[in-house]
Amino acid sequence: MELLFLIVYSLCVWLIFFKFKWLPWNITSQVITVTIPLILMAVLILFLNISAPSSGDVRVINYVVQIVPRVTGRVIEVAVEPNQRVKKGAVLFRIDPEPFQLRLQAAQAAVAQSRAKLIGSQANQRSYEEQFKQARSKRLALAAQLELATLRVRQYGDLAATGAGSAFDHEQARTELVSLRSELAALDASATQAQVKMQARTPDGEQDEVARTRAEIAQAEAQRAEAEWDLTQTTVYAPANGTVVNLQLRPGQVASQLVQAPVMTFVEDEQWVIALYRQNEVREVGPGQEAEIALSMYPGRIIKCKVNSVVWATAGGQVPIGGNIPNLPPMPPGQLAVRLQTVDPNVFLAAGARGQGAVYTDYVAFLHVVRKVFLRVQCKLDWLILKLH
Repeated sequence: MELLFLIVYSLCVWLIFFKFKWLPWNITSQVITVTIPLILMAVLILFLNISAPSSGDVRVINYVVQIVPRVTGRVIEVAVEPNQRVKKGAVLFRIDPEPFQLRLQAAQAAVAQSRAKLIGSQANQRSYEEQFKQARSKRLALAAQLELATLRVRQYGDLAATGAGSAFDHEQARTELVSLRSELAALDASATQAQVKMQARTPDGEQDEVARTRAEIAQAEAQRAEAEWDLTQTTVYAPANGTVVNLQLRPGQVASQLVQAPVMTFVEDEQWVIALYRQNEVREVGPGQEAEIALSMYPGRIIKCKVNSVVWATAGGQVPIGGNIPNLPPMPPGQLAVRLQTVDPNVFLAAGARGQGAVYTDYVAFLHVVRKVFLRVQCKLDWLILKLH
């Protein structure tokens, strides 16, 4: 910029003092001729860097997604080619679904088995209730028989003591009494067992065995849902509009779900245009202001932009949190990033493209034309390819 100003000024001096000789070339004119550009350049640069700050470091940054499948399996199809642009939702590759289909069938069978078990548990609950009722009914009848047997033992004992009855009848009555008592004890134990199983319930009031079976059903259904989800993950889709790069995946290769082993790199179309400035250059910069950039990939072309925001943070603003006093190494002065947004959404900007640009603030707006001229002259230099091979 300064060089261009000096060239124009030198041309004017040559025309005035040497070509047309409108003024004499003496000591006074020489001092004035040298002093004027220095003062003008100092004032112009001072106000121009505030009114329309320029940046020699404009970068295009894209979001990059490392594609990692959610399941591990053998790849049977790769549906894209390297550097191919795809739409969101397009198929990238497929993993062999057969093992996951078998897992799903096994999970579905487990759900059916658990539901059948629930029917059995509910039937058992009803059988416990019937068993308890039958035990209570039998106990009433058995209690009457036990009372009668006790009476006969006493009667046969009295007869045997007086010689009117036989000792065999007395012993047989006693044996029958012992048998009835044993049968009554077994019946009480059966009734108690049925009652305990009937009364075993969860805090929600559901029978314990049925609740356990329902829990098994829930677990089996969760495993089935997981198997269904794994099956859907055998087809991997594009997460957004973008381009597939670094594609080395081939059919027959095993794609792993490890995060450390991505199978391809996906560059999204969504991108940031970042202009880096010194921290004292962005004091008048704000959202919505006009901006222009010139990228090396488009020699001589000016791309219109708008200021999206100023990133009010730098890497030097991070301090490790801990119990020790941070031992920070000397750091260079940090730059602030200004995020720009292109006015034309259809303009293609390659990820990683570099260039220069300027932001036109609301301060001393009449100087913007000077910056625009300088930027357009500088972008013409991108046509020059200065290398010896």
